[in-house]
Amino acid sequence: MRERLGRECVYVPSCRLAVYLALRRWCAPGGRVLMSPVNDDVMVFVVLAAGLRPVMAPVSPRDGNIDIRVVPESTWRSVGAVLTTNVYGMPDDADELRTRCDRMGIPLLEDAAHAIGTTVGDRPIGTFGKAAAFSLGKHAGATGGGFLALEDPADRKALEHLRDELLAPRQLHRDLAYALRPLARAAVQRLHLVRPVWRVMRTLGLLERERFRMELQERHLREAAGRSPDLGAFDRWVRVDLHGYRREHGRLLRRTLRRRMSGLDTDLSRRREGTRLLGGTVWAAAGVRSAVGDRGVPPLFRVPLMVRDRDKLVARLERCGVVIGYLYDPPLDDFAGPEFVEPSPAPEAARWFAAHALPVDPLLARRMMRLLQREAPQPADPFPGPALRDQSPRV
Repeated sequence: MRERLGRECVYVPSCRLAVYLALRRWCAPGGRVLMSPVNDDVMVFVVLAAGLRPVMAPVSPRDGNIDIRVVPESTWRSVGAVLTTNVYGMPDDADELRTRCDRMGIPLLEDAAHAIGTTVGDRPIGTFGKAAAFSLGKHAGATGGGFLALEDPADRKALEHLRDELLAPRQLHRDLAYALRPLARAAVQRLHLVRPVWRVMRTLGLLERERFRMELQERHLREAAGRSPDLGAFDRWVRVDLHGYRREHGRLLRRTLRRRMSGLDTDLSRRREGTRLLGGTVWAAAGVRSAVGDRGVPPLFRVPLMVRDRDKLVARLERCGVVIGYLYDPPLDDFAGPEFVEPSPAPEAARWFAAHALPVDPLLARRMMRLLQREAPQPADPFPGPALRDQSPRV
């Protein structure tokens, strides 16, 4: 990844730990961080764990990322950092965000978990900010691992020291479980067991999110907030869906991940092809349609299709053995409330995008297109705001 990005990289067990390290390194406790409300709920708790106040930005209905034009000047003057999302691999307007951050004298931090291989112009996502957090576990069939890419190599030692303080000891049986997980996942898909396995997990209470968001647990969250910055105090939230997010990786697991990541270019090529197919449908989000119309198609992690009655469609797809993940509904300010986050001054676009987005894995593009043609969902009604102009960054 150092060769791909031209930046020094620090290896970590997960992207969420990488984001936490970046926040602790560049943000003083008590500060405020501007971020998109269309994001994984874990990210709110990572920001809170770092002793910071999440400030929800207005987003573009084209792609769910920060709409820099709608962020009030008063908000810019109040925040101490900006955290991008690059949701589903669609890039934030990183050039403009970096320019604004430099003008304000605050750091731009990139959450690039979905965006390995995404570029803005000829420049990769992950090379715009002071640091960029990546997830290896979302690509090439890997199941964990991540890294923090650094603008200044001089920051490496301090970040490694903080990382090592936070790591839990490695455990061989956990390394084995992580190494075998892709094989188990492939077997479930090959044997058409997705639906029964999903139903059993739900019946046994093994799913940590009741629907699309985890349980907030306000009383416990209030107690934890009084002890931040402290990652351990927020462990019950930050670990959801990834209990080994800060467990040190042994040689077995790292060797397995290295082998799987050697197939990254093939994975990205397949994602580009799936994105091209899905981006040509009537359901594709405006930002996706624009990206597919450009010369280079981005290798999206998920392709957001905008459909009417999305939740009913999700239930019907589950009955067909397709489980749709990465649904960020409701937006984080509606999920967490004003006690824990600063609400967006213009929440309508985030609510519209979160309620209609169906994130489709581009690796399953052909199967999903057959299912969608059979189910025939209606495209979402247009966003009831200003007309969608082409404001997406060139990808």
